[in-house]
Amino acid sequence: MPGLLAAIIAAVWLVVRSGGILGITVFYIGLQMVLPLLGLAAAILLIVYAVATKHVSVPVLLTGALALIALWPALWLVGVAQIPYPVNARALEPTVTIEVPANEPLMVAWGGRRLVNNYHAWTPDQMLAYDLVAEPAFTGSANLTDYGCYGLDVLAPIAGEVVVAHDGEPDQVPGQLQINTAQPSGNHVVLELDTGTYLVIAHLKPGSVAVEPGDQVAVGDVLGQCGNSGNTSEPHVHIHHQRQDPREWPVNFAEGLPLEFEGIGVAQGGIRARGGEVEFFGETIQP
Repeated sequence: MPGLLAAIIAAVWLVVRSGGILGITVFYIGLQMVLPLLGLAAAILLIVYAVATKHVSVPVLLTGALALIALWPALWLVGVAQIPYPVNARALEPTVTIEVPANEPLMVAWGGRRLVNNYHAWTPDQMLAYDLVAEPAFTGSANLTDYGCYGLDVLAPIAGEVVVAHDGEPDQVPGQLQINTAQPSGNHVVLELDTGTYLVIAHLKPGSVAVEPGDQVAVGDVLGQCGNSGNTSEPHVHIHHQRQDPREWPVNFAEGLPLEFEGIGVAQGGIRARGGEVEFFGETIQP
């Protein structure tokens, strides 16, 4: 039994690490659903066996350890013991370099390849995403205008063709996260790049989207204004790079790709709660 369970675990991990849509499918279904169920079944059988025989052998202990490994990915769904999306780094290409999407300094709330810097890092499509804010930020206020990012012009950080320009989603009250299953990105713009990949810019202010599908935009063109629409806790600019066309693939079901800032590379983010207050330790990037 331990040999079979070990082989299944290894096979699932190898497919996920290979990347692609198959790897993403196995990540969601095999790694976080089927594998934990097998682990749970193995754990129950081991307990029954140990109670019935009153004997614990090396194979039993080994199977128990493998059962715990199989159960581990189920915890990721509730934010426990997560790891960055375990894809082979060689599958992550091309890299796109962009400008800062605003005319003033932005703070990198989340960004980078580690979970401590970027809570998105465990998801396939947003594993290399950025959340950008402007001062004042993390105020805890319920008023949108108490955030420096709210209403800020969001600029095209790279040239491309607009393929999605969605508007009409309301702003959320800061600190009162509401799950928008239909439009989790809220008001957003998607650019198709020369690389054939896509840049997603999300959570724009309702009524502010200034482009339409088919428009060709240059660096610095206004796309809209920063808002708090969709699944968001406070006004910020979310931006990520992905391989698949979001018109054809749902949110969270695409290959996230590297995204770097001109002259900076990968910008590191980071926020944490300490003493009842939010502490920021990410980078500030200049336009």
